[in-house]
Amino acid sequence: MTDHDHPSGRRAVCRGRRSAALIVAGVLLPLPALTGCSGDDREASVAASQDIAPAPRSELKSGGTLRWAIDAMPATLNAFQADADATTARIAGAVLPSMFTVDAAGTPQRNADYLDAAEISARDPKQVVTYKINPKARWSDGTPITAADFIAQWNALRGKDNAYWTARNAGYDRIGKVEQGAGPREVKVTFARPYADWRSLFTPLYPKSVMGDANAFNDAAREQLKIGAGPFLVGKRDAEEGRVVLVRNPKWWGEPAKLRTIVLQSLPGDKRAAALADGSIDVAAVDQIAAKRVASALRPAASGSPRKPGSGNAGPQDDGARAQRRSEARSDAKTAKTAKTAATENAVLRGYTIRKALEPAYTQLALNGSSGPLADDRVRRAVARAIDRQALADVVLKPLDLPSKPLGSHLLMAGQHGYEDHSDALGGQDTGAAKALLADAGWKGDGTDRQQAGEKRGASAPRAGRDADGYGYDDGDEPSDDRYGDGPDGDRDGYDFPGEQGDGVYDGDADGRNPGRPIPGHAGAPVRGDHEAGARPAAAEAPLSFIGAVGSEVQQAALLRQSASFYKEAAASEKEDADGDTGSSAYARYKRYKKRAAQTLTAAELIENGQPPQLPGSGGNPGARHIGAARSYDAVRVAGPAGGKAARVATVKKDGKPLTLRFVLPDGTGSEQLRAVGRRIATMLGKIGVQASLQRVSDASYFQDHIASGDYDLALYSWPGTAYPATDARPIYAKPQPAPDGSLTVEQNYTRVGTDRIDQLFDQAASELDEGAAHTLMEQADARIWAAAGSIPLYQRPALVATKKSLANVGAFGFATPRFQDIGYKKPGLPQS
Repeated sequence: MTDHDHPSGRRAVCRGRRSAALIVAGVLLPLPALTGCSGDDREASVAASQDIAPAPRSELKSGGTLRWAIDAMPATLNAFQADADATTARIAGAVLPSMFTVDAAGTPQRNADYLDAAEISARDPKQVVTYKINPKARWSDGTPITAADFIAQWNALRGKDNAYWTARNAGYDRIGKVEQGAGPREVKVTFARPYADWRSLFTPLYPKSVMGDANAFNDAAREQLKIGAGPFLVGKRDAEEGRVVLVRNPKWWGEPAKLRTIVLQSLPGDKRAAALADGSIDVAAVDQIAAKRVASALRPAASGSPRKPGSGNAGPQDDGARAQRRSEARSDAKTAKTAKTAATENAVLRGYTIRKALEPAYTQLALNGSSGPLADDRVRRAVARAIDRQALADVVLKPLDLPSKPLGSHLLMAGQHGYEDHSDALGGQDTGAAKALLADAGWKGDGTDRQQAGEKRGASAPRAGRDADGYGYDDGDEPSDDRYGDGPDGDRDGYDFPGEQGDGVYDGDADGRNPGRPIPGHAGAPVRGDHEAGARPAAAEAPLSFIGAVGSEVQQAALLRQSASFYKEAAASEKEDADGDTGSSAYARYKRYKKRAAQTLTAAELIENGQPPQLPGSGGNPGARHIGAARSYDAVRVAGPAGGKAARVATVKKDGKPLTLRFVLPDGTGSEQLRAVGRRIATMLGKIGVQASLQRVSDASYFQDHIASGDYDLALYSWPGTAYPATDARPIYAKPQPAPDGSLTVEQNYTRVGTDRIDQLFDQAASELDEGAAHTLMEQADARIWAAAGSIPLYQRPALVATKKSLANVGAFGFATPRFQDIGYKKPGLPQS
C-alpha cells in the first residue's frame, strides 16, 4: 500500500544505488477486481502500464488544493543523500529541474521545459554531450540556470571531495570535465570513459548555492530548499504536523500549474481507510482493506430481513449464548447508530475511485548462495525449477484483473522498451528436472514416494469466489457449518491449519531467530485433528479473500467473526453494568468476554490469511519461543487432487542429513500476502523432497538483520525497475568481492551469487554508446543471471491508488514521471471517472 522501494520502506532515488523494497506492506496484497471497466474496455485498461485518468489541461479548472498521503516526512530534501526516500523524489520532481523524464514505457525523454537540445556531439577521441538550456529557465530567485549549476553538481557528486556526504557517484565519476560552451546556456560534458546512461545525469539539478558548498549540501538542503525551478516550490515543511506544503512557483516559465497547492501529508497505511472515509485526503496509495471499502461504498445497500435473535449456529455457547441474548436487547439503537455512520462514510467514499496498474517493481525469490546447500548452483537451479511462477503470479495479480504473466527479466519490466523473457536460460517448472539436479548434487531420496493409508489428499481449490465488488467472500455470507463447535473453553475449533501438519512447511515463531517449529504429530508432538477428514485443504495456503477457499474454511471464518462480535457486545454490556467497579463479577465477565472476542477475531483473520490460529487448545504453546534447529523428517506430505490420498514425498538427504532451507519472512500485519506466497513456494519445494522451514521475523529486523547480513536461505523482497539498467542494476548482481579486512563486499547483491562474466557484460553495456549493442549486452547479462539462479523474478507488483473522482492526471503512474503542473480538478459539468 505504501509508495516505497527502499529497505526501510521507501523508494530509491539515487542512480546506481537502488535499494531493496521489502515486500512487507499492503501494496502487495492482491485485490479482487475493481469495478468500472468491462468487455473490451477492461481488456484495454489492464494492458496499460499506468492509470491516471488522463485529461487535457483545457478540461481542468485552475486552483484548488491536493492532499496527497505520504508514508512519512522526508528525512532530507537532498535526493543525493543516503536517506533520501520516495517523498524526497516526489518533492524534487515538483520543484527542481529534470533534464530527462521517463515515459510510461520506461524510456528517457528530453524535458523541453529545461532543455532545447541534448545530444552526443562527439564520440572520438572522447564522448562529449552538449546541453542547450532553455533560455527561459531560471531559478525562483530570478537567477538563470546556467553551466555553473552543472559544474557545481559534477564537482559535488564526482566522488573526489570527501567533504560532500553523497550516497553515490555513478556516472559522475566517469566525467572528465564539465565546462561552459558557446555561452552560459550551453554546457559541454566530456567523459573520461564512455557512458551509455548519460541521460540519467543532472536529474534532479540543484542550484549552485546548494552544490557549491559542502555545508549547504550536507545540512541546509536537508531541511529546506530556499529556491527551486519547477512548477511548484517548497512553501512550508512542518515536522510537527507531518506535512510538506508545495505552492505554485510565480517565476515558472512553462505551462502554469493547475493546482494552487499540494499538501504532502504523512499518513500511516493503517490510517488511510479512515482518512478516505472522512474525506481528509485526496490521493493515497492503499491496501486491500481500504480499496475494498471504497468499492463497497458504490454497492447498493443490501436488502432483506434482519437476522432473528438466536438464529443460526454462529454464537459462542454457554456464557457466550447468554451474553448474546442480553446484548440483543440493547443492539437496536447501536445498530441504527452504526448504520447512520456507515451511510455517512459511504456518501464520502462514493467520491473516490481506485486507480490500478502494474508497478515498475518486481517480487523475487532470493536464494542465498554464500554457504550451505545453496552454494551449489545445481541445488539453486533445482529449487528454481520446482517453483510454478505462473501459479504465484495468478494468485497475486489475477484477482485484480491485471496481466498475470510471470516476469521474465531481471533488468526490464513487462511493457518496457526492449523487454524479452530470458527465463529459458534456467528452464521452466519441471519437478523431474529439479529432482535430477538434486540427485546430481548428491541429494537423494529413498525412492519411495508414497501415500499414507487412511489419509486423503487435500481438496483442490475451486475458482476464486467474488462478492458483489469482486473482492471475494463477504464475512457471514456463507451458511453456517454445524461441524463447528467450541471446546470446553469456547476456543477450540478442532481443525488443522497450515504448518501444523507434515506438509513440508515448518512455520517458525516470530522470535527473530527460530529456524523452525516442531510439527504436531512428529517427534512426540501432540496430534490435533488427525481424523478421517484428512489434512487441511491446500486452498488455505493463501488468504480466503482472493483464493477460492473451500466452504468449511469460509464458514469457519465467518462463524468466528460472528462469535467475536457477540463477545464484543457482551463485553461492552458487562463493562457498563460494572460501572467502574473492577472487583465486581460483571467486570470479571467483561475482561473474559473482551479476551475471547480478541481471540476469536484473530482466529478468523488467521484462517482468512491461511495462517495457523493460536487459540488456547489449538495445539502447542502459542507463547513459546522455540530455539534450536528444525527437526528433520523422512518424508514431506504434499496435497494432491481432490478425492485422492496425501502423497508422502521422500525427503532428499546427503550424508544422512535432510535438505532443509530456512525461509525468512516478515511478521508484520501487512505481510499476510507475502507469507501466503512463501507457504505456496514451500509446498512446491516439498514436491521435490526439500523441506522449507519458515522463520517469521519482525519487519524492523527483516532487512538489516537477515537480508543484508545474509542470515537466510530463501527470502522474498523486491527491486524497483529502472530506465538505466546498466547503471542501476549492476550493484545488485555484481559478484561479491573480498575486502582488505577479509569480509565480503556485496554492494547490493544480497544473494551473494555472481560471476565475472556478468560483471563484464554490465561494464561493457555501460560504456557502449550504440543503443542496440548495449541492449544486446544487457540481454546476455540477464540470461546469465537467470542461469546463476540466485534471483528468481516472480511477478510485477500491483499499484493501487485511491483518488477523488474529480481529479485528473494522477493515480498509478507506473514508470512515467508525474507532470505536476497538469494535475488538477475537472471543471464542473464534465464527466468524472
